[in-house]
Amino acid sequence: MPNIKSAKKRVRSNAKREKVNTLITSSMKTAIKNFEKSVKAGNKEEAAGCLNIAIQRIDKAVSSGLVHQNKGARLKSRLTKMKNTME
Repeated sequence: MPNIKSAKKRVRSNAKREKVNTLITSSMKTAIKNFEKSVKAGNKEEAAGCLNIAIQRIDKAVSSGLVHQNKGARLKSRLTKMKNTME
């Protein structure tokens, strides 16, 4: 446990940021899984909606620095390709 006042504050702020970061990454992963599920089911309309949500969540994670820019682009490309082969 830290003794210095600023170090104590750092522990508190790091805990808050960890919660936010976990929320963003888990919502991104959930959106991707929901899209993949709708593609497997063959539901085109639902897949299109889920793709938009997944892309928004990926962009959010990239902009907050939780996911590297190239990984975000790669994920979006793969999901879009998955949707296009579905048609």
